[in-house]
Amino acid sequence: MKIEQLIGNETLLELRKTAFFCSRKIPASAVLKCYDWAVAQREAGNCIISGFHSQIEKDVLHYLLKGQQPIILALARGLKEKLEPEFEKPLEQGRLLIISPFDKSTKRVTEQTAEVRNKMMIELADSITIGYASEGGNLETLLTSTKKEIIRLV
Repeated sequence: MKIEQLIGNETLLELRKTAFFCSRKIPASAVLKCYDWAVAQREAGNCIISGFHSQIEKDVLHYLLKGQQPIILALARGLKEKLEPEFEKPLEQGRLLIISPFDKSTKRVTEQTAEVRNKMMIELADSITIGYASEGGNLETLLTSTKKEIIRLV
């Protein structure tokens, strides 16, 4: 799968990467485990790749941005003209890479674009961490297609 657009430090793609996924609906018991995992990854300096799309994934990004470790944000749409302010400093520091398998004409995230993005992330990652996957959901189905190491927090 080809990366169509990117902004930031392209050399982050050469690092060992852990993909982080979490379903939109998550039991309360899993939330703290995801936060603790994010802090541990930040402190260890591990490169994390994620769509940072579900609320928990956004929270994980919040914790990661407070550190110095590398982050790869994979979009399920094309790049926007203007980036979020919280991305400016990590981009300047060379620790953030934003990638997309889509060109600028793809403006909305759909179930299909999210699936393409998720497949790209799995392809790029060395290992996969699942905060929580809803039983029978899209994420659970997607994970059956990979032979990579999968760590489940719950």
